[in-house]
Amino acid sequence: MYIFVYITASSLEEAKKIGEKLLEKKLAACINIFPITSMYWWEGRIEEASESVMIVKTKMEKFKELREEILNLHSYEIPCICAFAVEDGFRGFFNWIDDSTAD
Repeated sequence: MYIFVYITASSLEEAKKIGEKLLEKKLAACINIFPITSMYWWEGRIEEASESVMIVKTKMEKFKELREEILNLHSYEIPCICAFAVEDGFRGFFNWIDDSTAD
């Protein structure tokens, strides 16, 4: 099964640092990074912050290790790390994910 993992980071620099490590360890085939504005509850108040969101393309079998790596690198006390199953897609793209994450 293939998944996209949605992760928020405090900055572009943090997202790139995490992304590079995930790629080096072959836990991901590709990572997209976007600037976003987030609004959220934190410690009883509504907060607003500029963040970077990462969409990580990988396989479900890599998720546990990927999540642990992110938790080791991330600056947030409670980072957003959510996996979404990819129901269907282009077989060539899935083959590329397989090749890119092979040990």
